[in-house]
Amino acid sequence: MNTSAAVSSGLHAAWLLARGRADGLRHVEADMAGAARSFWAVAICLPAFVCLRLLAWIQTGAPPHAAHLLALDLLSYLIGWCGFAVLSHRLVGIMGLGAHWPRCIALWNWCNVIQYMMLVGFSIPGLLGVPKLVDQVAQLVGVGWALWLEWFAFRLALGIGALPAVGLVAVDVSIGIFLAGFGAAG
Repeated sequence: MNTSAAVSSGLHAAWLLARGRADGLRHVEADMAGAARSFWAVAICLPAFVCLRLLAWIQTGAPPHAAHLLALDLLSYLIGWCGFAVLSHRLVGIMGLGAHWPRCIALWNWCNVIQYMMLVGFSIPGLLGVPKLVDQVAQLVGVGWALWLEWFAFRLALGIGALPAVGLVAVDVSIGIFLAGFGAAG
C-alpha cells in the first residue's frame, strides 16, 4: 500500500472508531510497514497541536518568551509521541500481545488525528464568546471523547479488556502530563 492510500485508509478507520464502529479496525494495516506509515499522523496532527497552543494563548495571553515555549512544546510533542510508541511496544510485548502491536500503534496514530481535530473543534466555542460554563463543558466533552476513542482503539486492536485498556490510556496521559510539567518548568 502506498503512503497516500495508507493515510486515507487509516483516517477512515479512525473516523469509524470515533463513531463507535468497530469495523474501522479492518481498515488499518496490521504489519510493521503499515505501523511505520501510520507515523505520518505526527505531521498531520502538527498544525492542530500548534493551533491548540495558540488557542490557549489567546485565552490567557501570550507568555513571555513565547517562541522558546513553543519550541519546548514542539519537542515535548515529538518526544511524547515517540516515547509512547516505544513504551507501548514494550508493554504490549509484556502482555504477550507483541504480534498485535503494529496494528495497535497504527490505530493509535490515526486516532490521534481524530482526537486532535476533536480537541480543536471543542475549543472553538470559547473563541466565539460563549459563556464560560458552555466552553468548559464543550472542552470536557472533547477530552472525554478523545480518551474514550483511545481506550476503544486499544481494546479492539489488542483484544483486551477494559482495565488493561485504561492502563494504556493512563500511560499515554501520564507521559503527556510529565512532559507538560517539564515544558512549564523550562
